[in-house]
Amino acid sequence: MNFSKKVIILTSIIIGGALLIGGAYFVRKAQKKNLTKKIYLAGGCFWGVEAYFSKLPGVVNTLAGYANGNTLRPTYKSVSTGKTGYAETVLVEYDPEKISLSELLEHFFSIINPTSLNKQGHDAGEQYRTGIYYTDKADKTVIDRVIEGESVKYSLPIVTEVEELKNFHAAEKYHQKYLEKNPNGYCHVDLSPVMKYEKYKKPAQEKLREILNELQYRVTQENATESPFSSRYESNFSDGIYVDIVTGEPLFSSKNKYDAGCGWPSFTKPIDSGAVVEKIDGSHGMYRTEVRSSVGNSHLGHVFEDGPAQEGGLRYCINGAALRFIPKDELKRAGYEEYEYMFAN
Repeated sequence: MNFSKKVIILTSIIIGGALLIGGAYFVRKAQKKNLTKKIYLAGGCFWGVEAYFSKLPGVVNTLAGYANGNTLRPTYKSVSTGKTGYAETVLVEYDPEKISLSELLEHFFSIINPTSLNKQGHDAGEQYRTGIYYTDKADKTVIDRVIEGESVKYSLPIVTEVEELKNFHAAEKYHQKYLEKNPNGYCHVDLSPVMKYEKYKKPAQEKLREILNELQYRVTQENATESPFSSRYESNFSDGIYVDIVTGEPLFSSKNKYDAGCGWPSFTKPIDSGAVVEKIDGSHGMYRTEVRSSVGNSHLGHVFEDGPAQEGGLRYCINGAALRFIPKDELKRAGYEEYEYMFAN
């Protein structure tokens, strides 16, 4: 075989390999895109609803628009008459591997009054009704289950309508990401609960491999459990707060830490109700309630009902490897001055 033929064959192999790798990349990308799902949420003025959901981890896209009306070309002006049948609605596209539909709906019900008919905040009219519009019929079961759970919180009936999506039209360009462009714009939705998702961001997996040691990575990312009595935080009772080792999100205060004798740092409650997320854990042949951080989704440990009765009866049994301790004297320097009040004399 002469030299030129060898060059041609080698070049063909290189190009073929590149095409295979490139093709595999685009296939994975396409598959990932196909894994996303959509739900359409009407919660009053769509500016605030869109701003809220755009900040949630796992939400990949949001779009303000008009849903389930009876005219062909809705505009903000026509919809504002309340005579088109449309509701101001936000398309929420999400990755179900990162956030579930039930979690999205829990957020949704936290920002609306579902017993108020055609009115949210200062906005009134049929276009401001609350609604959940789905395209996947399997979602209806999840929606009904969440509403059933929400209904026990109210003395009045829930009037949020649940329907299959009939139509959806994107709103005018100036309505998209409106509150990002106009931070002082009116909004009946309280955005403070989701602002932490911008402040405490989870690094990419490659970066986590660099900044976490092996145990910290296995605990937070792979749901491992450290050995009892192995963490220096198990016997630490100094004043301060404990934050997620991954994102820095505040999780627990030393004011709620106690010696449970179990071998792991134990707390009677999180630093606030939204700091942690509880999930059912059926692994290892047991039925337990797992605790994860709300922003970074780090595995923290489990919560049990054998804590001090006078403190509510709960024991948050947490892996020390999932935590970083910030002493009270270092709170301001570390950017946590808002928690200094906890340790004021």
